[in-house]
Amino acid sequence: MIEINNVSKWYGSFQVLTDCTTQVSKSEVVVVCGPSGSGKSTLIKCVNALEPFQQGSIVVNGIAVQDPKTDLPKLRAKVGMVFQNFELFPHMTITDNLAIAQIKVLGRSRDEAVDKGLKLLDRVGLKAQAAKFPGQLSGGQQQRVAIARALAMDPICMLFDEPTSALDPEMINEVLDVMVQLAQEGMTMMCVTHEMGFARKVANRVIFMDRGAIVEDAAKEDFFGQPRSERAQAFLAKILNH
Repeated sequence: MIEINNVSKWYGSFQVLTDCTTQVSKSEVVVVCGPSGSGKSTLIKCVNALEPFQQGSIVVNGIAVQDPKTDLPKLRAKVGMVFQNFELFPHMTITDNLAIAQIKVLGRSRDEAVDKGLKLLDRVGLKAQAAKFPGQLSGGQQQRVAIARALAMDPICMLFDEPTSALDPEMINEVLDVMVQLAQEGMTMMCVTHEMGFARKVANRVIFMDRGAIVEDAAKEDFFGQPRSERAQAFLAKILNH
């Protein structure tokens, strides 16, 4: 579903990604972890071309991201993205937040888009909040709306960029529960997260990054059981004893 081949990226003379290669198969859940500044978020933003890269290639469901002929808005509609800070439109109701991209990008009628949005709101447990504005919801609720909004586009895969890092501790589980459910339903997912409990529960594989490079790409059992690199061992020791 997602093929990342030898991707390197620079900001000016600073290299943020170095020769990153990995694949994500259909229905696979891959967790990307590592210390701050290791390039995790940059890597997944390259998958739907939110970040350009200078070397290598990324192919999503047969579509080359860097090909000048690729229709990027269409590609992004198919690759759901959930950000750290929700990115909802503050001046629109929750219903309108869910409907607008469906209408503008997919050409759905307003009735169809609202109907789809309300079904998904129900699925994330927020149907009662449909008429409210984002500022009237908690952070955890806003993030669940953001997931519903991404799902409204019928994505073929989902990217999550630290979806719980801006939340209060008691709100984290309500978002992770929705993500666990998606994983169990077979959604292809690439998640940048520090939530190792989530990784242990649903990940098929764990990618560990450090200084812009993929240091480990291993089955979940191997990564948690016997990480190969000293860097990953040190990271796990720190985060699991935290």
